[in-house]
Amino acid sequence: MDVSPPARPGAPVGRPVEAQRWVEPAADPADEVARRDTVRLAFIAALQHLSPQQRAAVVLRDVLGFSAAEAANVLGSSVASVHSALARARRALAAARSTAADRFDPTDAAQRALLADYVRAFDAHDVPALAKLLHDDIEMSMPPFAFWARGRDDVVTLFAQGGCVGARLVAASEAANATATFGQYRPGADGVLEPFGLVLVETRGVRIAAFHTFLFTAHRFVAFGLPPRLAVVS
Repeated sequence: MDVSPPARPGAPVGRPVEAQRWVEPAADPADEVARRDTVRLAFIAALQHLSPQQRAAVVLRDVLGFSAAEAANVLGSSVASVHSALARARRALAAARSTAADRFDPTDAAQRALLADYVRAFDAHDVPALAKLLHDDIEMSMPPFAFWARGRDDVVTLFAQGGCVGARLVAASEAANATATFGQYRPGADGVLEPFGLVLVETRGVRIAAFHTFLFTAHRFVAFGLPPRLAVVS
């Protein structure tokens, strides 16, 4: 999330960044996520919070077994830079493991209630209700764009601008990246709602900690158990 400055309300989205700079949603059955807490799922979920340099360092060094010199050669950087990025990545991954209790569990009643409140506020475009559900340090992003924001005030202001009026969220039958996953639909032609993006919503305690809207993913909706289109409810 630190690959570019945070966007300010009203700022343009900009251009998409390269695919290797963000982690695509990876499907895993929701009941399987609830049954087992695997290293693979935790690792995929945690990778999303690393910068591209940190992500590359941990994959090259800790996954592929490259030496620091080899990794520096691949990345076109110095050995010291690789060591620094790897240290930061390992701290971030350790922090993610320490907050495992906040990871998505579709059987947890409190998480289900919080997510249901979030969907209701989003669908109704109820700005005050949404604001009450967010952590002070909430983060939002829109891969593959570098556009992102942090903090309740900025996130709420972006939501209040009206770009999501008329949109709806539908819970996916499969979780992506071990995170609560929704399909976002927006008004299209012929009186239907068209797929807009896969939305991954992270919770921490009794508030929403982050949400990431993966654009250009309409072709993946069916794989996550989401309908290809929705009828507009009058």
